[in-house]
Amino acid sequence: MYNPILAKSFSNYERKTFGCGAFIIILIIVFSSCMVFKPHLPPLSVNEDAMNLQLSINAAEDMLVIKDTTLLKKLETEKRDTKPMCNMLEPLSDYCETKGDIRVQGKSSTIFVVSYDFNISTGNNSWTIQPYPRKGNAVAMTKVKSWTIKLVEDGENIPKCSIYHGYPAVLFSLGGYSGNHFHDFSDLLIPIFSNSRHFNSEVHFLATDYKSWWIGKYRTLLNMLSKHKILDIDNENEVHCFPSMVTGLKSHKEFSIDSSKFPNGVSMRDFRHFLRSSFSLKRAEAINLNKDFGNRPRLMIMSRKKSRILLNEDEVRKMAEDLGYEVVLAEANLSTNLSRFAQTVNSCDVILGVHGAGLTNMVFLPDNAVLIQLVPLGAMDNLAKRDFGDPTQEMNIRYLDYKIVVNESSLVEQYPLDHEVFKNPSSFYRKGWDTFRSMYLDKQNVKVDINRFRSTLVEAQKLLATS
Repeated sequence: MYNPILAKSFSNYERKTFGCGAFIIILIIVFSSCMVFKPHLPPLSVNEDAMNLQLSINAAEDMLVIKDTTLLKKLETEKRDTKPMCNMLEPLSDYCETKGDIRVQGKSSTIFVVSYDFNISTGNNSWTIQPYPRKGNAVAMTKVKSWTIKLVEDGENIPKCSIYHGYPAVLFSLGGYSGNHFHDFSDLLIPIFSNSRHFNSEVHFLATDYKSWWIGKYRTLLNMLSKHKILDIDNENEVHCFPSMVTGLKSHKEFSIDSSKFPNGVSMRDFRHFLRSSFSLKRAEAINLNKDFGNRPRLMIMSRKKSRILLNEDEVRKMAEDLGYEVVLAEANLSTNLSRFAQTVNSCDVILGVHGAGLTNMVFLPDNAVLIQLVPLGAMDNLAKRDFGDPTQEMNIRYLDYKIVVNESSLVEQYPLDHEVFKNPSSFYRKGWDTFRSMYLDKQNVKVDINRFRSTLVEAQKLLATS
């Protein structure tokens, strides 16, 4: 509806002409105002809001590429540094936590922490870290690149930021024993989770000793922990800058998490919940034989083909089926689709296998499931308990072991009964891990006594009958 006065004073054509002219005049006024007042506008302040605006523009990254030197100087001077807090006393890993003006130069494997306090000449201002949590293992660490963290004064000849990221970073190595299923979880995936979960996916992963196939295999999990592209930091030509950073993975327990050492008390139960969410695993609870009448418990036998083979696997399968189990035979290897295999494991109530990396898949079991570990001959009780027995307690999984005796080991066919391999297994351990491993892990297969092993499977059923 037109205003009645305008309608009476102007014809329809004149009213249209008047409206167009008014619109053009308004545009001219707005444009002129911008030109007049532009020199008096305050300089752009680079803060978290500005970086978040850049994030909206760059959907793939939260990076701000700095080309204006005045802007860069303002960004640098507004930072407040904190001296790196480095811990070299943990048995599994060394790590440094830093905040402030942090510049990562991948080509030189150096992290510069810029200090605006000009009294840093005293004390230690440089640290060397191998960012992989198995520092006591010389073989593993030969495959891990060393990184240097340097506390430097502002104004020194240090690299300038070319890319600034608004979120923290975690730097870790994909060297060591990566590719072994147990070490992929114990040394990498679990520590990456515990070190980054509290960032709620707003964190950058910097991978040294980068392996694209490893990233591909675990991409589903890594993408759930970080929204950003994982950087192959060794091959980065740019200087990446962050407000805070963890160099190395804090790790305190084998195949587990010390909840007291991390924000929000993150635990292995949290990790297992994370796995269920990431892979859409359906079962949170194992079968309860006192409630789920008519259902058979599912038993997965983890097959091995190269060493520590269960030689009478078919006999064990048949006995388990006679006891009422539904049996699934499975073998995990590097080519296994992790998501599909996790679904299969999650459908089971019991995992049975000889000590080895295959038992790592217990992380996908539902709560109150049962792990049965066949412990090979060779004074391996402590090793087996540390790697798989103890971690079950924090995963809400029940644990049984079955210790192989002399007549169940294939070593009895290779050595006389009075040989040192039977009489004094510890002597092989004292000769070094490689000697011990060669004898008791690589050369040994097992054949369980069916009558003796039957009671272990029955005990597992009893555990499944309790809540």
